Amino acid sequence: QVQLQESGGGLVQAGGSLKLSCTASGRAGIRYAMSWFRQAPGKEREFVSAISWNGAETYYANSVKGRFTFSRGNTENTVYLQMNSLRPEDSAVYSCAVLSPGLPLSMSTMTGQHNYPYWGQGTQVTVSS
Repeated sequence: QVQLQESGGGLVQAGGSLKLSCTASGRAGIRYAMSWFRQAPGKEREFVSAISWNGAETYYANSVKGRFTFSRGNTENTVYLQMNSLRPEDSAVYSCAVLSPGLPLSMSTMTGQHNYPYWGQGTQVTVSS
């Protein structure tokens, strides 16, 4: 069983920045590919960004490319999402998720929500105009 804990959400003005963190606790010695998804009120949950188990590959939704940066921390399964130039349309609950181990890494795999068996509770990001 893998448990995830996100932090770092909050209220920020348009153009500002926030940094989200997520730590996945599971079997020691295993590094997971992980992703961020977000869901705004009245909208479906959507893919934001993903990172491979070793940090060598990252994937971004077109809506956040160039503004968000996904990275891995020094601890085994801690990841960060640096969000710059935030817009009101970025407001949502952001959830991190662990990709099912063994799946090939591709944009198609990373964006498929059914490929993620473990999810965090989410952290609220609100961007005011």
